[in-house]
Amino acid sequence: MSNCPNFTETKQDRVLTEKDWKEKWETRCIGFHEKDVHPLLTEFLNEMINGKEKLNIFFPLCGKAVDMKWLADMGHNIVGVDVAELGLKEFFEEQNVPYVEEEVPEIPGAKVFKSISGNISLYCCNLYNISSSIIGRVDGIWDRGALVAVNPCDRERYTSCLLSLLNKDSRYLLVVLEYDPKLISGPPFYVPESDIEQLFGSTCKYKLLKKIYALTDRQKQWGLDYYYEKIYLVTPKSLS
Repeated sequence: MSNCPNFTETKQDRVLTEKDWKEKWETRCIGFHEKDVHPLLTEFLNEMINGKEKLNIFFPLCGKAVDMKWLADMGHNIVGVDVAELGLKEFFEEQNVPYVEEEVPEIPGAKVFKSISGNISLYCCNLYNISSSIIGRVDGIWDRGALVAVNPCDRERYTSCLLSLLNKDSRYLLVVLEYDPKLISGPPFYVPESDIEQLFGSTCKYKLLKKIYALTDRQKQWGLDYYYEKIYLVTPKSLS
């Protein structure tokens, strides 16, 4: 039995393992991957960049997100992490980015795939093994499919890990989903604002930037009749 915090009681008690996520990539069950840069990132990029250049931007559970190449081409330094080696290698291959593979001495069994240009480093390991002593502090986080993929009982551990990477003036863009959690078990999991408050409220300020109606045929097939994406800006309270 896991010691899960008492988050919103819903049907969402499903727990996925590292093996489950690797199998999703192997069986091409990767409907969560988006072929284009996310429109909410393009719309609110300046909220994260905040007039700065060459930021260290972190992608938790990054997969082969095309957003990483888009930001790297702007001159930013990208660090991602995922348990699925297949997704990480496909990123470099599909984006035509030459890379090298190295071991990570601090994490037994882990690998890091680094672009030859040096501004993209993708770690193949458990997210919870990542720390600022390994990747340094980050200036920004783009979280489009990560918190909603994390097992609900692991959310506190997840956010603690990410917040430990932030500088006092870092900016974290977080996308979560709103739908009727009684209808599907997830992932992607429903994250109500009460959980945002529980996870971030004691140490960070958070602001809802936008809520968009995002229901497509894919979600209708799940049995949903409404589906929203919500993007928050999360900043350490020390920012003020």
